[in-house]
Amino acid sequence: MNTLEQLGMAAKEASVRMRMLSSGDKNRGLFAAAEALIARKDEILAANEKDIEIAKEKGMKPALIDRLALTEVRIKGMAEGLVQVGGLDDPIGEILSMKQRPNGLMIGKKRVPLGVVGIIYEARPNVTADAFALCFKTGNAVILKGGSDALYSNQKIVEVICDALSAENLPKDALCLITDTDRAATVEFMKMNQYVDVLIPRGSAGLIKATVENSTIPVIETGTGNCHIYVDKTADIDMAVNIIFNAKTQRIGVCNACESLVIHKEILAEALPQIVAKLKEKDVEIRGDKAATAVCPTDIVPASEEDFSTEYLDYIISVKTVIDLDGAIRHINKHSTGHSESIITRDYNASQRFLNEIDSAAVYVNASTRFTDGFEFGFGAEIGISTQKLHARGPMGLEALTTSKFIIYGDGQIRC
Repeated sequence: MNTLEQLGMAAKEASVRMRMLSSGDKNRGLFAAAEALIARKDEILAANEKDIEIAKEKGMKPALIDRLALTEVRIKGMAEGLVQVGGLDDPIGEILSMKQRPNGLMIGKKRVPLGVVGIIYEARPNVTADAFALCFKTGNAVILKGGSDALYSNQKIVEVICDALSAENLPKDALCLITDTDRAATVEFMKMNQYVDVLIPRGSAGLIKATVENSTIPVIETGTGNCHIYVDKTADIDMAVNIIFNAKTQRIGVCNACESLVIHKEILAEALPQIVAKLKEKDVEIRGDKAATAVCPTDIVPASEEDFSTEYLDYIISVKTVIDLDGAIRHINKHSTGHSESIITRDYNASQRFLNEIDSAAVYVNASTRFTDGFEFGFGAEIGISTQKLHARGPMGLEALTTSKFIIYGDGQIRC
């Protein structure tokens, strides 16, 4: 029996015990884990420093190192996320419906855990705590397969949380970590459908594509983010400048950062120089179409068609000029990854058309795409941001990690 199968069996057994835990038990585990993260932060930071040193030696991009790095503030945020999830209403056991049939049967639906959740993710150690919190609160066991770049960080975080669960006499195998960094182990994990009920990949387009193509486990796609901001002809330019600057530069290595800018031709000459000047404060490289480069020839380089479909995760942004709202909607729906898009406008009708016709998980009016996040949406944390349409879409909080089953009350009925 190999290690992966042992993990699968342990998680499956833990999931049975998890179904029996009360909300109080689960909250007790979350609060204990949060306290442990703070109490042992120095151990976690030391482990994370090992990962960062290795990443720098490998020449990892600064944006990816930023995603990998932990600080005292970020660990505190991880702990606060656990506490917030503990404070949320427990969806498990909720009766979704109950109706009486003519034959007297009472047929209802009840919210229940999925069972064992598998998550494959890259250099984001904070995901380890978020995934545990949401899965534990919903009575699921979770098997994590983090990227090799965050191996030391993930091992230490899992150790800290599992120690806290053991101290509370709660199932520590509700959180399992695959430490084998070989790609073959990842592929094997994708085929553990006898133990894992759903698989959630978080990371690059390549990781998500590989998971969808190789997995024998049902997959929830958490997509890449080629997120757009459209500056309409009626936009408040100062607002547009501030929103675009925030969405592009507040954190560049995240899936809800703005990668593509779309501008109405009637406001291009007035708005684009101001947007460019602000982005240059962070040395953002701007790749534009012919109309955009004509307005700012010294600050914008020509864009290729590929640029309009690229998630850069870097200080780079593309600019597309359109003649009307129809053109903006067509361009965005063609090149978007279905994640997050925003319109900057003072025209109510334009905003409503944008909301109705853009086919993405999160669509904004006059706000930064950076808000597409479970914490910001009030979920406490998130398991990922789904860009597919079945089961879950957008930031996935507690309800996205549940399913339902029918419960039927009878009084001796038999079928004729």
